[in-house]
Amino acid sequence: MKKFEVYKDIRKRAEIMGLPIALFALMMIAIIGSLLLIIFSFSFTVIISVFVCNAGLYIALTHITKHPYILHIQKVFPQAISNKKISYLYYE
Repeated sequence: MKKFEVYKDIRKRAEIMGLPIALFALMMIAIIGSLLLIIFSFSFTVIISVFVCNAGLYIALTHITKHPYILHIQKVFPQAISNKKISYLYYE
């Protein structure tokens, strides 16, 4: 009989439509904004451009999800914090 471990951190890697939760929320905000733009515009070119922009955003977000090293952000805080004065002058 197999034993299975309980996976408690399921929300860390949860995905909806191939996107993490935060990026999916960004995509939904963009879709809601584009729907408002479609409702208040009566131009066919605006409607087509909104669909193209949403498709481009979805493709870009899935690409960023698959290749996270594209947006590599350095750490803000240093490894060690010291009160030592940083000076490259040698007085002796």
